[in-house]
Amino acid sequence: MYPISERYYPRLAAAYARGLALNALANGGVVRSLDEEVDQTAFSLPAELLEPALDDLGPAEIERILELGEAARLKFYRFKNTRDQLPRVRAILGRLRGEAFESFLEIGAGRGVFLWVFLDAFPGVQTTAVDLLPHWGEFYETVRAGGVFNLNGYTGEFEKAGFAERSFDVVSLLEVLEHIPDYDAAVKAAVRLARRLVVVTVPSQPDDNPHHLRLFTQEMLETSFRNAGATRLKFDAVRGSRVLFASVD
Repeated sequence: MYPISERYYPRLAAAYARGLALNALANGGVVRSLDEEVDQTAFSLPAELLEPALDDLGPAEIERILELGEAARLKFYRFKNTRDQLPRVRAILGRLRGEAFESFLEIGAGRGVFLWVFLDAFPGVQTTAVDLLPHWGEFYETVRAGGVFNLNGYTGEFEKAGFAERSFDVVSLLEVLEHIPDYDAAVKAAVRLARRLVVVTVPSQPDDNPHHLRLFTQEMLETSFRNAGATRLKFDAVRGSRVLFASVD
Protein backbone atom coordinates (compact mmCIF):
# COMPACT_ATOMS: atom_id res chain seq x y z
CA MET A 1 0.00 0.00 0.00
CA TYR A 2 1.35 3.42 -0.97
CA PRO A 3 2.00 5.98 1.78
CA ILE A 4 -0.62 8.70 2.03
CA SER A 5 2.11 11.30 1.56
CA GLU A 6 2.69 10.15 -2.03
CA ARG A 7 -0.71 11.54 -3.01
CA TYR A 8 -0.21 15.05 -1.64
CA TYR A 9 2.34 17.77 -1.04
CA PRO A 10 3.01 16.21 2.37
CA ARG A 11 4.60 19.17 4.15
CA LEU A 12 1.75 21.51 3.16
CA ALA A 13 -1.02 19.01 3.90
CA ALA A 14 0.55 18.29 7.29
CA ALA A 15 0.74 22.02 8.03
CA TYR A 16 -2.96 22.32 7.23
CA ALA A 17 -3.76 19.46 9.62
CA ARG A 18 -1.62 21.02 12.35
CA GLY A 19 -3.31 24.38 11.84
CA LEU A 20 -6.74 22.76 12.21
CA ALA A 21 -5.57 20.89 15.30
CA LEU A 22 -4.48 24.19 16.87
CA ASN A 23 -7.84 25.69 15.95
CA ALA A 24 -9.67 22.78 17.59
CA LEU A 25 -7.44 22.95 20.65
CA ALA A 26 -8.59 26.54 21.18
CA ASN A 27 -12.24 25.59 20.64
CA GLY A 28 -12.88 22.63 22.92
CA GLY A 29 -11.61 20.00 20.50
CA VAL A 30 -13.78 21.03 17.56
CA VAL A 31 -12.68 23.06 14.52
CA ARG A 32 -14.47 26.37 14.14
CA SER A 33 -14.14 27.58 10.57
CA LEU A 34 -15.74 29.59 7.80
CA ASP A 35 -15.06 26.56 5.60
CA GLU A 36 -18.15 24.36 5.81
CA GLU A 37 -16.13 21.30 4.79
CA VAL A 38 -14.20 21.30 8.09
CA ASP A 39 -16.35 23.39 10.45
CA GLN A 40 -17.42 21.41 13.54
CA THR A 41 -14.91 18.62 12.82
CA ALA A 42 -13.53 16.99 15.97
CA PHE A 43 -9.77 16.76 15.52
CA SER A 44 -6.61 16.58 17.57
CA LEU A 45 -2.96 15.68 17.23
CA PRO A 46 -0.62 14.41 19.94
CA ALA A 47 1.83 16.93 21.35
CA GLU A 48 4.82 15.25 19.71
CA LEU A 49 3.29 16.02 16.29
CA LEU A 50 1.97 19.46 17.12
CA GLU A 51 4.62 21.16 19.22
CA PRO A 52 7.86 20.77 17.19
CA ALA A 53 8.58 23.03 14.24
CA LEU A 54 7.09 21.60 11.05
CA ASP A 55 10.51 21.24 9.42
CA ASP A 56 11.82 19.30 12.43
CA LEU A 57 9.37 16.48 11.77
CA GLY A 58 10.57 13.43 9.87
CA PRO A 59 8.77 11.54 7.08
CA ALA A 60 7.22 9.04 9.50
CA GLU A 61 5.80 11.83 11.64
CA ILE A 62 4.42 13.66 8.60
CA GLU A 63 2.82 10.40 7.45
CA ARG A 64 1.22 9.94 10.87
CA ILE A 65 -0.27 13.43 10.74
CA LEU A 66 -1.76 12.67 7.34
CA GLU A 67 -3.14 9.33 8.56
CA LEU A 68 -4.88 11.03 11.49
CA GLY A 69 -6.14 13.77 9.19
CA GLU A 70 -7.61 11.31 6.71
CA ALA A 71 -9.26 9.41 9.55
CA ALA A 72 -10.92 12.69 10.57
CA ARG A 73 -11.96 13.30 6.93
CA LEU A 74 -9.91 16.47 6.51
CA LYS A 75 -9.98 17.83 2.97
CA PHE A 76 -6.49 16.95 1.79
CA TYR A 77 -7.63 16.73 -1.84
CA ARG A 78 -6.77 20.43 -2.09
CA PHE A 79 -3.09 19.46 -1.77
CA LYS A 80 -3.00 16.81 -4.50
CA ASN A 81 0.46 16.68 -6.05
CA THR A 82 -0.68 16.16 -9.65
CA ARG A 83 -1.54 19.78 -10.45
CA ASP A 84 2.00 20.54 -11.57
CA GLN A 85 1.08 18.59 -14.69
CA LEU A 86 -1.47 21.19 -15.82
CA PRO A 87 -0.03 22.79 -18.98
CA ARG A 88 -0.38 26.36 -17.71
CA VAL A 89 1.20 25.44 -14.36
CA ARG A 90 4.14 23.72 -16.07
CA ALA A 91 4.71 26.75 -18.29
CA ILE A 92 4.81 29.11 -15.29
CA LEU A 93 7.05 26.89 -13.18
CA GLY A 94 9.46 26.56 -16.10
CA ARG A 95 9.80 30.34 -16.39
CA LEU A 96 10.02 30.98 -12.65
CA ARG A 97 12.78 28.42 -12.18
CA GLY A 98 14.90 30.65 -14.41
CA GLU A 99 14.24 33.73 -12.25
CA ALA A 100 15.94 34.92 -9.07
CA PHE A 101 13.22 36.23 -6.77
CA GLU A 102 12.39 36.38 -3.06
CA SER A 103 8.73 37.39 -2.87
CA PHE A 104 5.53 36.36 -4.65
CA LEU A 105 1.94 37.59 -4.64
CA GLU A 106 -0.87 35.41 -5.98
CA ILE A 107 -4.05 37.37 -6.64
CA GLY A 108 -7.20 35.26 -6.56
CA ALA A 109 -5.47 32.18 -5.15
CA GLY A 110 -8.76 30.40 -4.40
CA ARG A 111 -8.39 26.81 -3.20
CA GLY A 112 -4.71 26.82 -4.14
CA VAL A 113 -4.52 25.12 -7.55
CA PHE A 114 -1.27 26.99 -8.21
CA LEU A 115 -0.42 28.17 -4.68
CA TRP A 116 0.43 24.76 -3.24
CA VAL A 117 2.42 23.76 -6.33
CA PHE A 118 4.36 27.01 -6.00
CA LEU A 119 5.06 26.65 -2.28
CA ASP A 120 6.28 23.10 -2.80
CA ALA A 121 8.60 24.18 -5.62
CA PHE A 122 9.82 27.40 -3.91
CA PRO A 123 9.65 26.76 -0.15
CA GLY A 124 11.92 29.69 0.72
CA VAL A 125 10.02 32.44 -1.11
CA GLN A 126 7.96 34.89 0.93
CA THR A 127 4.46 34.29 -0.42
CA THR A 128 1.23 36.26 -0.08
CA ALA A 129 -2.08 34.79 -1.21
CA VAL A 130 -5.11 37.05 -1.74
CA ASP A 131 -8.71 36.11 -2.36
CA LEU A 132 -12.07 37.85 -2.10
CA LEU A 133 -13.70 34.98 -0.20
CA PRO A 134 -13.05 34.95 3.57
CA HIS A 135 -12.90 31.16 3.91
CA TRP A 136 -9.98 31.00 1.48
CA GLY A 137 -8.10 33.69 3.40
CA GLU A 138 -8.70 31.65 6.55
CA PHE A 139 -7.47 28.55 4.70
CA TYR A 140 -4.11 30.15 3.91
CA GLU A 141 -3.72 31.32 7.50
CA THR A 142 -4.48 27.79 8.75
CA VAL A 143 -1.55 26.47 6.72
CA ARG A 144 0.64 29.26 8.08
CA ALA A 145 -0.40 28.45 11.66
CA GLY A 146 0.63 24.85 11.05
CA GLY A 147 4.19 25.88 10.30
CA VAL A 148 4.48 27.36 6.79
CA PHE A 149 5.55 30.75 8.05
CA ASN A 150 6.56 32.16 4.68
CA LEU A 151 2.87 32.17 3.67
CA ASN A 152 0.59 35.11 4.44
CA GLY A 153 -3.11 35.27 3.61
CA TYR A 154 -5.24 38.32 2.86
CA THR A 155 -8.99 38.56 2.27
CA GLY A 156 -10.41 41.31 0.08
CA GLU A 157 -9.69 43.29 -3.06
CA PHE A 158 -5.96 43.35 -3.62
CA GLU A 159 -6.12 46.93 -4.92
CA LYS A 160 -7.31 47.99 -1.45
CA ALA A 161 -4.89 45.87 0.59
CA GLY A 162 -2.49 48.74 1.19
CA PHE A 163 0.51 46.97 -0.32
CA ALA A 164 3.25 49.45 -1.13
CA GLU A 165 4.34 50.03 -4.71
CA ARG A 166 6.87 47.43 -5.93
CA SER A 167 6.18 45.21 -2.90
CA PHE A 168 6.66 41.86 -4.66
CA ASP A 169 9.23 40.51 -7.09
CA VAL A 170 6.58 38.45 -8.90
CA VAL A 171 2.81 39.00 -9.05
CA SER A 172 0.37 36.53 -10.59
CA LEU A 173 -3.15 36.81 -12.02
CA LEU A 174 -3.99 33.21 -12.88
CA GLU A 175 -7.45 32.55 -14.33
CA VAL A 176 -8.53 35.83 -12.69
CA LEU A 177 -8.77 38.67 -15.19
CA GLU A 178 -11.72 37.15 -17.03
CA HIS A 179 -13.74 37.55 -13.80
CA ILE A 180 -12.98 41.26 -13.23
CA PRO A 181 -15.24 43.95 -14.75
CA ASP A 182 -12.54 46.66 -14.85
CA TYR A 183 -9.62 44.49 -15.88
CA ASP A 184 -7.49 47.47 -16.96
CA ALA A 185 -7.55 48.78 -13.39
CA ALA A 186 -6.55 45.35 -12.08
CA VAL A 187 -3.68 45.14 -14.55
CA LYS A 188 -2.42 48.60 -13.54
CA ALA A 189 -2.56 47.64 -9.87
CA ALA A 190 -0.68 44.38 -10.48
CA VAL A 191 2.04 46.12 -12.49
CA ARG A 192 2.35 48.76 -9.75
CA LEU A 193 2.95 46.06 -7.12
CA ALA A 194 5.52 44.09 -9.12
CA ARG A 195 9.26 44.72 -9.07
CA ARG A 196 10.11 42.30 -11.85
CA LEU A 197 7.36 40.20 -13.37
CA VAL A 198 3.60 39.81 -13.67
CA VAL A 199 2.40 36.34 -14.70
CA VAL A 200 -1.05 35.97 -16.27
CA THR A 201 -3.17 33.13 -17.52
CA VAL A 202 -6.62 33.41 -19.10
CA PRO A 203 -8.77 30.89 -20.98
CA SER A 204 -7.95 30.75 -24.67
CA GLN A 205 -11.23 29.20 -25.79
CA PRO A 206 -14.91 30.00 -25.17
CA ASP A 207 -16.56 28.15 -22.32
CA ASP A 208 -19.89 28.11 -20.50
CA ASN A 209 -18.65 29.51 -17.19
CA PRO A 210 -21.22 32.20 -16.29
CA HIS A 211 -18.63 34.06 -14.22
CA HIS A 212 -16.35 34.67 -17.21
CA LEU A 213 -17.03 38.17 -18.46
CA ARG A 214 -14.89 38.07 -21.61
CA LEU A 215 -12.55 36.01 -23.74
CA PHE A 216 -9.18 37.72 -24.01
CA THR A 217 -7.22 37.98 -27.21
CA GLN A 218 -3.48 38.48 -27.19
CA GLU A 219 -4.03 42.01 -28.49
CA MET A 220 -6.32 42.89 -25.57
CA LEU A 221 -3.75 41.74 -23.03
CA GLU A 222 -0.90 43.45 -24.86
CA THR A 223 -2.74 46.79 -24.97
CA SER A 224 -3.70 46.62 -21.30
CA PHE A 225 -0.22 45.74 -20.06
CA ARG A 226 1.56 48.23 -22.33
CA ASN A 227 -0.75 50.97 -21.06
CA ALA A 228 0.01 49.91 -17.47
CA GLY A 229 3.75 50.30 -18.01
CA ALA A 230 4.99 46.77 -18.67
CA THR A 231 8.25 46.86 -20.60
CA ARG A 232 8.51 43.41 -22.23
CA LEU A 233 5.75 40.92 -23.00
CA LYS A 234 6.21 37.23 -23.76
CA PHE A 235 3.20 35.12 -24.68
CA ASP A 236 2.97 31.36 -24.48
CA ALA A 237 0.04 29.30 -25.78
CA VAL A 238 -0.68 26.07 -23.92
CA ARG A 239 -3.68 23.77 -24.09
CA GLY A 240 -6.74 25.71 -22.98
CA SER A 241 -4.90 28.82 -21.77
CA ARG A 242 -3.10 31.93 -22.91
CA VAL A 243 -0.05 32.66 -20.76
CA LEU A 244 1.66 36.04 -20.48
CA PHE A 245 4.91 36.96 -18.75
CA ALA A 246 5.02 40.75 -18.44
CA SER A 247 8.33 42.24 -17.29
CA VAL A 248 8.15 45.52 -15.42
CA ASP A 249 11.80 46.17 -14.53
